[in-house]
Parts: sequence; C-alpha cells; structure tokens
Amino acid sequence: MSATAVHNLWTMAAADPIDKIDAPNIEYGQLAPTLIVIGAAVIGVLVEAFVPRKSRYYAQLFVSVVALTAAFAAVVALASSGYGTTKARIAAMGAIAVDGPALFLQGTILLAGLVAIFTFAERRLDPVAHGNRIDSFVAQAGAVPGSEGEQAATKAGFTTTEVFPLALFAIGGMLVFPSANDLLTLFIALEVFSLPLYLLCALARRKRLMSQEAAVKYFLLGAFASAFTLFGIALIYGYAGSVTYGTVAKVVDGTLTTVDPALAGTMGNDALLLIGSAMIVMGLLFKVGAVPFHMWTPDVYQGAPTPVTGFMAAATKVAAFGALLRLLYVVLPGLRWDWRPVMFGVAVITMLGGAIVAITQTDIKRLLAYSSIAHAGFILAGVIATTEDGVSSVLFYLGAYSFVTIGAFAVVTLVRDAGGEATHLSKWAGLGRRSPLVAAVFAVFLLAFAGIPLTSGFSGKFAVFKAAAEGGAGSLVVVGVISSAIAAFFYIRVIVLMFFSEPKADGPTVAVPSPLTMTAIGVGVAVTLVLGVAPQYFLDLAGQAGVFVR
Repeated sequence: MSATAVHNLWTMAAADPIDKIDAPNIEYGQLAPTLIVIGAAVIGVLVEAFVPRKSRYYAQLFVSVVALTAAFAAVVALASSGYGTTKARIAAMGAIAVDGPALFLQGTILLAGLVAIFTFAERRLDPVAHGNRIDSFVAQAGAVPGSEGEQAATKAGFTTTEVFPLALFAIGGMLVFPSANDLLTLFIALEVFSLPLYLLCALARRKRLMSQEAAVKYFLLGAFASAFTLFGIALIYGYAGSVTYGTVAKVVDGTLTTVDPALAGTMGNDALLLIGSAMIVMGLLFKVGAVPFHMWTPDVYQGAPTPVTGFMAAATKVAAFGALLRLLYVVLPGLRWDWRPVMFGVAVITMLGGAIVAITQTDIKRLLAYSSIAHAGFILAGVIATTEDGVSSVLFYLGAYSFVTIGAFAVVTLVRDAGGEATHLSKWAGLGRRSPLVAAVFAVFLLAFAGIPLTSGFSGKFAVFKAAAEGGAGSLVVVGVISSAIAAFFYIRVIVLMFFSEPKADGPTVAVPSPLTMTAIGVGVAVTLVLGVAPQYFLDLAGQAGVFVR
C-alpha cells in the first residue's frame, strides 16, 4: 500500500465527525451503596497516610461505621422507592443490576459488615501491654514473627488500623459481586473482595505463623479458583460473543436474532458453553466453600484472626451465593437440565461431608468451619429449587445465617487463656458453670446452627427444604434432614461439654468485652430469636425481593 493511500485513509478518517464515542451513562444514585463504601475505603487509606498514629483507630472506626450506615440507608432508600420490584433495572451501561435480590443481599452484606467491624475494633480482650490497649491484629504486619522489630512495634503500641479500609474494600467488592450483570464485572468484583481478605487473614496478633500459613493457603487456592473463573469467562465469550448476562442467556436459549458473522462458527459449539459454565460455577463454589472445593476453609478459618473469620464466613457466603444465583437463574436457565444434576450431587456431598467431618474436630474454629461447609450444602438445596421460592428462601437463609455466624465467632474471641484465644474444645469444658451467660449465648447460636425450632436456623432450613421439595428435589431434602441430624449431634455435644462437665482448675477465663463486641453478640442473639419466633415479615421481604431483572 503506497504512502499516499495511507495518507488518504487518515485524512478521510479525520474528516468524519468525532461524535461516535458516547459518554458513559452512570446512574450514581442507584450505585450509591457501593460508591459510598469504596469512597470511604479510599478515605481510610488517606487517614493511614495523614492522621497521626494515636488518632487513627478512632478516625478509621468513625469513617467505617458512618460509611456502612450510610450505604445501608441508601439500600433501604432504593428498595423503598421501588428499585427492588417495579423499577428494577440494569444500571452502569449494563454492568450492574439493581433489583430485589441485589438490594436484599447488599443490605445483608452491609449489616453483617457493620457488626463485623465492631468485632474488628474490640480492644479490651487482651490485657493492656506497655500501657496500650491491643486488638486482635498484629502490631506491625511487616515485622518477622518473634523478631526484635516485632517486639519494638508491640512495645511502642503500634496497631494495624489498615484493617478498616481493607474490610471496606472487601465489602465494596462484595456489594458488586451479587449485582454484577456481566462476566467481567463479576470477575473484577471477585478480585476486589478476595485480595483484601487474603491480607486480613495474615494479620493475627497471636499465632502469627499459623495466620500467615492460612493466608498463603487461601491466596494460592484462591488464585487457582480465580484463574478457572477467568478461563471460563473467556470460553463463554467465545461461545456467545458477549460477556453481558442478557446476551449470553439469549444465545443459550437460541432466541438471539442478530448474529455477528465472525462468531457464527463458534456459537453453536456447546463444548465451549458447558466447559465455560462449569469453570465459572467452580470458582463460585470455591468461594462458597462447597465440597470438593472446600479444602481451604478449615485451615483459613482456624488461622485467620477470629473477627476476620466471622466476617469472611458471613459476608463472603452471602456475596458468592448471590452471584451463583444470578448466574444460574439469569444466564443459564436454558442449561437447567445440565447444571441441576451436578449441583444436586455437589449439595449432597457438601451437606454430608461437612456434617460428618465436623464430628471429628477438636478445635472450635475448625468445627465452625465444617459447619459452614454443611450450611453451604443446605443453601444449595434452595438454589436447586429453580423457583422464585427457591431464590427467596436462599436470601432468607443467608440473612439469618450471617448474623449467627458473626455472633458465634465473636463469642469465640471471649474465651481466653494465657496464649490468647482458647479454641481447643477441651478448654471449653465446664464453661457454663464458670460464666453461664456466655455459654448460654453460645448455646443459642449452636442451636440455631443445628436448626432447632424457635431459632432462625429452623426457619431458614424449613424455607429452603420446602422450596427444594416443591421444586422436585425431594430426595435432596431427605439427605438434608439426615445431615441436619448428624450435625445436631456435634452442636449438642459442645453444649453438653459446656454445661455438664466439670470446669478444669487451669481452664480459660472469659474476658469482659467492650460494648462493641457486646453489640455484635447482642445483634446475633436478637436476629436469631426474632427470625426464629416471628420470621413471616422477613420471609415476605425475601419473597418480594426474589425476582431477578433480566
């Protein structure tokens, strides 16, 4: 091609008016919850840079609490002005869905995050060291465990207040995750909330090597899961020629009218679709902690600082199940006959695996980790229902489960001996005689996990199993009830251990927390009892929120 021809092409291109690039149309009001949280996280980073060390803790706590409260208010405002039902829509140029499930899950994540931030901020459990109150997080994360640098940092009273902006970034990612309406937004949200969690897991003040080991395991396995997800997204893009949920769903259903000739060759290739969907779902099941992608859960839950464990166990599950529901119900309803049997199998082995392995655990945090795996199985039963009731039952279960979990891990932080938290089950013997109130509260949480009537766990399980049975998965309900019975055994065993065995002379003490942890535990108990005794209002709320925008 001659130079003049190229030149002519340039001048012709330049002669065209440059108004082809449309400015993006962003609905800031509908994205307000996420924007508030991310904005506050950025402010938190600036606080770390510019506020003097003595005042950082109070500044960070103030920013976090105000941001999460404001974001929750924004969610409530959006829901009350009809964005959850009649005005549900796709915002941010097709990237984010603003609909019932998204708003319900965002509200749940924000409330769970707020309660978790209270446990992060707790500073009265450890004795005062060198005249400074200390929290669950390491004095200086960069210092080698046991080194002089670490001792100097502890002596100087350093604290890792970066945990607050990290938690806010994680919450920001979690808010986008269940509302993502295209696969790339889904992946970015996944990374935005995973990376801060990898860091938070490594920041325990006591047992630092175990904490760092937990973080490395989580990071490596999480990186693999993210890679699978991304590869799956690439395959789906190759199959459908788009990453937008609506377009992919149309290609799957065969209702797409205009086909790009460049993609006509690959669009009929079901291998791309099946392998791609399987890989994306695998990444989401990893986040949820379903068997066989659960290997990270017990180690990470045990090694991470307990407030972080509670936050992860509650909020990550809510976000990941939200994303899984949207993917299966909005993008792949045309593949229902392919994914239902697979999810059925995963749900069965998750319920049974989590419940059976939990019986052998001797550490309270590992026991709660396997219990969370079993709960992932119960929630999957609602996902398999593929009805509106299935969606609303899963939403209700997630809301009920998250507060019980944060409350339970908050109680675990209170039982301490000389080495920090006493998590070995043998140390909990006779706790009911030593401090009846703490043991009674923990017993309420355990009964809720077991699904005993008059607790939120029963209402949640009943809703999920009812939806599954009506959706034609009756055999799954039978397995679920058997798993619940197995699980009830080890929950009741802990209660018996606390109330009916003699306390040891060198047993742990129960620390008296500040009002922050008391609030977290109090909210957990209140939610457990209210959703157990009078769940109807909240079931109706979840029912109204159960319709995805397409």
